[in-house]
Amino acid sequence: MSKTMRIALIQMDIEVGRVEANFARLASLLREAAAASPKPDVIVAPEMWNTGYALTEIRTLADPDGERTRAEISAFAREHRVNVIAGSIAERRSDRGGDVTNTVYGFDREGREIVEYAKIHLFQLMDEHLHLAAGDKPGRFALEEVPAGVMICYDIRFPELARKLALDGAKVLFVPAEWPHPRLHHWRTLLQARAIENQMYIIACNRSGTSGETRFFGHSMVIDPWGEVIAEAGEEADILYADIDLALADEVRGRIPVFADRRPSVYE
Repeated sequence: MSKTMRIALIQMDIEVGRVEANFARLASLLREAAAASPKPDVIVAPEMWNTGYALTEIRTLADPDGERTRAEISAFAREHRVNVIAGSIAERRSDRGGDVTNTVYGFDREGREIVEYAKIHLFQLMDEHLHLAAGDKPGRFALEEVPAGVMICYDIRFPELARKLALDGAKVLFVPAEWPHPRLHHWRTLLQARAIENQMYIIACNRSGTSGETRFFGHSMVIDPWGEVIAEAGEEADILYADIDLALADEVRGRIPVFADRRPSVYE
């Protein structure tokens, strides 16, 4: 039986350190996406959209325990009857002594929280490890009874994490990101590899625009379980729409039984 979903990816510019402007911009784009015809089932936002990579100010700018993000996105999801994978935010955690994590929240059509995931792999080339605390739990959840997972940006360089989510049953993997020039080839290749080797959909939402001297190339994309790119944005701010059929993951896994042919005892 098919399980078709329409996805909307919000490829937005992010103003570094300007929290109010970023909240307002995302709110406007969420409303635009929800008003599309046909209406999407799931809306996805990019990485660290509330603050950008304002790492030296991140403790001051971060959302305390994600309270504002959770309240506003939950209310939006409930009002518009749409699932939202709310990208990721800089979140100041009271349960971790005020440390800041790069955290994804997701909400169902009732506004109920369905996933919280803190980025596990911190990107040392951007000094993330000096300003952010790493998560330690994979981001698995159910999206309308469909097993799903979430990873953030640099995480896609670690195939073990995507495979763990696939082994737990995930048929679709969401990837909010701030992936910059000049590594477009890496972005596209890694995402397609994660789709092919795990026989799952990849829903990757990258930011656009510039931050200081860093330019972000967008190219948000939806990749099917064969590794085929079925929708891809350009470099400018945009909302990308795509329809996916989760039954294809089962079909691909049935035709090429990768998981049945694994030999974990040899790898370990």
